[in-house]
Amino acid sequence: MAATPQNPATPRRKVSRHRGEGQWAAGHFTPLNGNEQFKKDDDGLNVRTRIETIYSKRGFDSIDPNDLRGRMRWWGLYTQRKPGIDGGKTAILEPEELDDKYFMLRVRIDGGRLTTRQLRVIGEISQEFARGTADITDRQNVQYHWIRVEDVPEIWERLEAVGLSTTEACGDTPRVIIGSPVAGIAADEIIDGTPAMEEIQRRIIGNPDFSNLPRKFKSAISGSPLLDVAHEINDIAFVGVRHPEHGPGFDLWVGGGLSTNPKIGQRLGAWVPLDEVADVYEGVISIFRDYGYRRLRTRARLKFLLADWGTEKFRQVLEDEYLERKLVDGPAPDQPVARWRDHVGVHPQNDGRYYVGFAPRVGRVDGTTLTKIADLAEAHGSGRVATTVEQKMIVLDVTEEQVDSLVSGLEALDLRVNPSAFRRGTMACTGIEYCKLAIVETKARGSQLIDELERRIPEFDEPLTININGCPNACARIQVADIGLKGQLVLNDEGEQVEGYQVHLGGALGLEAGFGRKVRGLKVTSDELPDYVERVLKRFQDEREDGERFAAWVTRASEEALS
Repeated sequence: MAATPQNPATPRRKVSRHRGEGQWAAGHFTPLNGNEQFKKDDDGLNVRTRIETIYSKRGFDSIDPNDLRGRMRWWGLYTQRKPGIDGGKTAILEPEELDDKYFMLRVRIDGGRLTTRQLRVIGEISQEFARGTADITDRQNVQYHWIRVEDVPEIWERLEAVGLSTTEACGDTPRVIIGSPVAGIAADEIIDGTPAMEEIQRRIIGNPDFSNLPRKFKSAISGSPLLDVAHEINDIAFVGVRHPEHGPGFDLWVGGGLSTNPKIGQRLGAWVPLDEVADVYEGVISIFRDYGYRRLRTRARLKFLLADWGTEKFRQVLEDEYLERKLVDGPAPDQPVARWRDHVGVHPQNDGRYYVGFAPRVGRVDGTTLTKIADLAEAHGSGRVATTVEQKMIVLDVTEEQVDSLVSGLEALDLRVNPSAFRRGTMACTGIEYCKLAIVETKARGSQLIDELERRIPEFDEPLTININGCPNACARIQVADIGLKGQLVLNDEGEQVEGYQVHLGGALGLEAGFGRKVRGLKVTSDELPDYVERVLKRFQDEREDGERFAAWVTRASEEALS
């Protein structure tokens, strides 16, 4: 790996980008906004010492504002929303008016991999310090709420005692590396990316050379032919492929991301062997650090740099300036054949045992349930579980004789191994219950929607994703869902402003990835949501051609049919 600029004192070279973009590689180191200033003033990783020695002892009111709403994110901590503030005030109130004196704390779970001992500790911390909260996210993490700063050092101590952490779970950092939850055991796996993930963690996570990025950096590695890590919407992704000459390796994707300006990641056309994945990862994240735009937060993601450069220049800079070698050209991944990519159900492993995937409701669990899952897994001979990018979980390494008993135990906890299409396909972000950016409720609304649709259309069994987001930021991936629901305030029939959603239809991931269609003026109130979804799904059932997917039907359906 070529030497790269690690701080503003060692620029790489001048480029033609104007000073206003704040690119370090162009010699532009003067902070151009408040976020860049507080990062220059002190590395976010350093806030841990202040949390342990000052803030946890003196309490919430002692926290410096730049630590509170900035650097504490480097250790997985966000202030949560003060109860009782309605969505109409989200964009009006100042941050200190929205802040509660409690935190969301995100536990980093790279690849979704957990031992049952780790899961039990996560559950115990939830019960003792987080009022029972423990949501599974669509990036394989677990999020607590109601965390007091006084308790954070002990929580860290307990997590780290079992090999877990919250390091760089948030902030302008290399976030969790999502990975196939069945890496190393799936019978159909192309290649196991676990060694590369572990090497990236060793080199990059918690390393001050990479702790001041223009914004967050999202990563994915999977050798599954199911394409099970939403690789299209990550800043960097390594997708398992078989090269006709070199064998199993990874296809390299860069520049994906959603939020208010969504972009599908682009292939660089490069095949990467397993032992070079960490080098390529380091090269790409270094490009982002050095050339990324730091002036406007809204343009500070890697996708904007890629859009300006194009894939050919990006690959050239990666090869010439960072790797100092050429990458091997390689093939694209094959189209996945499975109808679902979430690993829910009972599936054979490559060692004769089985893994059992199950669906909580919209990722919402609690500490008691997590400890019971750990107990169930161990009682059935397993010491490992995993989380998925669809807010689901998996118990690994189950013998054939134990499968039926485990399934019964999970179902007794309302954790469905054979869920309806609606339970299986519905995701929701945190929503207004805890999130300061949210405008509407999401988790409870999603759970209610599942119940209504199961009652109204019990025969519906087509793969379908319904993603519910509390604001425009797309944490729940609304643009790439069959039915994506973006929370906003809308007018009801009486002219009153109420919670509702703008509807996106026909989005998808996979090799036919694309963004949902927005029907002109199509918005629904929260109360009308079950009626609307039922109506559009019944029209799909009536009008679909043989084997036609919902997203394909949407592209040809009339606006009337979608309204």
